[in-house]
Amino acid sequence: MTLPKFLLGDNTDFPDAIFIVHTEYPRFIINLENDEVEWLEEFAREDEADLAAETEQLIEEAVAFYDREVSRYQS
Repeated sequence: MTLPKFLLGDNTDFPDAIFIVHTEYPRFIINLENDEVEWLEEFAREDEADLAAETEQLIEEAVAFYDREVSRYQS
């Protein structure tokens, strides 16, 4: 099965949360309500510097994905 890079998710137990799931490495879930990130990967200490640089770009992409999806629903 081929998955898209990002998935939009919600859950009635968290009515104000908007979740974006990043399905490629490094996999994570971001809650756009509070920008909390949950990593679905284990990282070595030496990878943390590279991860920090990449994280900012991935979060920007996740927000752009959300904005695009919402605009499509509103059309």
